[in-house]
Amino acid sequence: MNPVWSMRYLLFIAGLGGLLYGIDVGIIAGALPYLESTASLAWNLSAQQLSFIVAAVLLGSVLSSLFAGALADLIGRRWAMVLSGALFTLSIPVIALAEGYTPLLLGRLLQGISGGLIGVVIPLYLAECLSADNRGRGTAMFQLLLTIGLVVAALIGLYQAQTVEAAGAAASTLADASAQRAALFAAKDHAWRSIFWMCLTPGLAFAAGSLALAESPRWLMRRGRTDAARSALLRTRTAAQAELELSEMQAVHTASTDPEAHGSLLSRRYVLPFLLACLVLACTQATGINSILSYVVNILNQAGLPGAVANQADVAIKMLNAVMTVVAVMLVDRKGRKFLLMLGSGGIVLSLLCAGLLFRSAEGERTNVAPQLQAQVQADALETRFDAAQQQALGVGGGIAGASAPQQLTVSYAYGPFTNVVSRRSDEPGHPPILIHRADTVQPDSVIGAFFRRLHLNPFADPAEAAGTPLRIEQAWVGPVPAESHGWWVAASIFAMVAFFAVGPGVCVWLALSELMPTRIRSNGMSIALLINQFVATTIAAVFLPTVGQHGYSAMFFFWSGCTVVYFLAATFLMPETKGKTLEEIEARFAGSQAR
Repeated sequence: MNPVWSMRYLLFIAGLGGLLYGIDVGIIAGALPYLESTASLAWNLSAQQLSFIVAAVLLGSVLSSLFAGALADLIGRRWAMVLSGALFTLSIPVIALAEGYTPLLLGRLLQGISGGLIGVVIPLYLAECLSADNRGRGTAMFQLLLTIGLVVAALIGLYQAQTVEAAGAAASTLADASAQRAALFAAKDHAWRSIFWMCLTPGLAFAAGSLALAESPRWLMRRGRTDAARSALLRTRTAAQAELELSEMQAVHTASTDPEAHGSLLSRRYVLPFLLACLVLACTQATGINSILSYVVNILNQAGLPGAVANQADVAIKMLNAVMTVVAVMLVDRKGRKFLLMLGSGGIVLSLLCAGLLFRSAEGERTNVAPQLQAQVQADALETRFDAAQQQALGVGGGIAGASAPQQLTVSYAYGPFTNVVSRRSDEPGHPPILIHRADTVQPDSVIGAFFRRLHLNPFADPAEAAGTPLRIEQAWVGPVPAESHGWWVAASIFAMVAFFAVGPGVCVWLALSELMPTRIRSNGMSIALLINQFVATTIAAVFLPTVGQHGYSAMFFFWSGCTVVYFLAATFLMPETKGKTLEEIEARFAGSQAR
C-alpha cells in the first residue's frame, strides 16, 4: 500500500478509537434520564444502583489502566487495540438487551475497561508508529475525535429526546390514562436502548479496522523481530526514512540489553521523564476541566444565566472544544508542544482567575443562615421550600439589600462523614421542595468499599460512621441571584478557559504521555501516569460539591488557577521541546541529562 494511504488509514482507525473514548465518557448523559424513568420502575433499581451504573465506566477504566501497559507489552499494541474495540462492541448488546441490574452494570464495566485500554494503547501506538514530523498532528487527531465523540454522544441524546417528546405528544391524545403511561414508558425504554445501539457501528469499525493495521515497529524490535519492524516502517515511510529510523531503534535496543539499563521506573535512567509525564497528566486534570464540563450548567445557573440559556451555552462549549482542537492539530507540529503548553496553561490561569473574581464579587453579598435552618431540623431530617414564608423565617424577606430580587439558597449538610449540597432559587416555578433525609445521603456499603477498608485504603466514607449521627447543617448561604450580565461574563471566562485548554493541554497531554517515556518503560509508565490522571480527576470531582457548598465557586476556581500556575512553570522550565524529534532522540536527551 502507498505510504501516504497507509498513514491516512492508520490515523483514521486511531481516530475511531478517540471517537469511542469520547462516546464512552458522554453517552450515559443522554441515556440516564430515560434509564432512570424506566429501569427504576421495571427492576426496582435504587438511586445507589443507578449511581453505580454511571460510575462503572470510571471503575472499569481504572482497573484496565492498571494492566493496559503490561497487556500491550504481552500481546502487542495492535491486538490490544482489537481487544479494546471488541470489548466496546460486546458491551452494547449486553446493555441494550439488559433486563436487570447485573447486565447493565457488567456492560458499563466492559465499556470502562475498553476506554481505559484505548486511553493507554492508542497514544502509545501512534507515538511508536508515526514519524517525528507527523507524530504531533497524528496524536492530536486522537484528541480531536475524542471531542467529536462527546458531541456525537450529545447529539444522539438530543435526537432521542426529541423522539420521546414526539411520543409523549402522541400519547397525550389517548383517552385512557394507563395507555398514555404505557406508551410513554415504552418510548423512554426504547430511547435509552437505542442510544446504546447507535454506538455499535463505530465499535465494530474500530475492532475490524485494527486487524488490518501493522504492529508497532518498536514493539517488534524489542522482541528481536528486525525484519518485521522494517516492514512495519516501510508501510508509512520511504525506504531511506525506514532504514534511518531502524538504525536508531537498533541502537536503543542494543543499549537496553545493557544490565545497567534494566531498572525500575524510578531508576536514575528513567525517573525524570516518568515523573515529568506524571506531573503533566496530574496538572492537566488539576485545571478542573472535567468538573467544569460536567457541572457547567450548574455553574452558569449559579452565575445568573437562566436554565435554558445555560444549557445552550453547554452545547456551545462542547462545540468550541472541538473547533479549537482542530486549531491545535494544525499548530502542534508547527509551534511545538512546549509553546502550546505554555500558551494554554497561561491562558487557563487568567481565565480561571477571572471566573473566580466574578464569583467572589457575587458571593460577597451572601448571608449564612445555617443556625436558622438547623433549628428547623426535625428527627434528623429537613423538609422545606425556599418560598416567601421561608425567606421571611430566614430573615431575607426584607431588610437585606437586594432582597426584592430573586434569592438563591445553597445548603451544605452532613450525616457524619457523608456530605451533600442542595441549591434552590426563590423564582423557581412551584418552589420545588428541599428534602434532606439520611437514606438519601448515607450511601449503603458496597463490596468494593468493604474490600478497600480491609486494606486500610478505602477512599470512601464508611456507612457505619454515619449510623445514628445527627443531621448537621454546615453552611447555608442566601444571597441575591446574580444579574444575567454577570452570568455572561462568567460564561465568557469559561469559554476562554476551554479554548486555551483545547489548544494546549488538551492535545499535548497525550503527546507528553507517549513521547516522554523511554521505550523500555513506555507502556507500563503510561498506565501509571494515566491512573494518576484519573485519580486526580476523581478526587476533584469528589470534593467539588462539598467545597462550593461551604466556600463558594470562587474557592474552586482559585484553587484550579493555582494548580495551573504549577502547570505553566513545569511547561516553561521542565518540559523539553519534542517537535521533530524521534522517540530515540528524546530518550537520548534524557539519558544525556542524567549522565551529566
